[in-house]
Amino acid sequence: QVQLVESGGGSVQAGGSLRLSCAASGYISSANYMGWIRQTPGKEREGVAFIYIKNGYTYYADSVKGRFTISQDNGKNTVYLQMNSLKPEDTGMYYCAADLPGGGSRTAYVVGIRVFTCNYRGQGTQVTVSS
Repeated sequence: QVQLVESGGGSVQAGGSLRLSCAASGYISSANYMGWIRQTPGKEREGVAFIYIKNGYTYYADSVKGRFTISQDNGKNTVYLQMNSLKPEDTGMYYCAADLPGGGSRTAYVVGIRVFTCNYRGQGTQVTVSS
């Protein structure tokens, strides 16, 4: 059973930056894609950014395009989310999610026109952006 552990959250002022990390206990090379989802106050969980592990293709929600960058380090089995120009509306709990071999229930996340279904999710890391 693969575990996903997020880190890097914190409190910053608007305009600041944070880098989130998602460390997988197994090989992320076996994943189809991995990404970040978030739950902001008063909203349902939403897809933020995803990356296809084999070809590196990335997809972003319109609300974060140009500000967030998702990347992977297969040697470290880690996926990152670099968040720049943070806004108060980015405040929320950020979760790492993955489509990995195996069963388990799946949750779908829409990013742009694509739907990503994930069967693994971490415990989350809190991001708070103050104005």
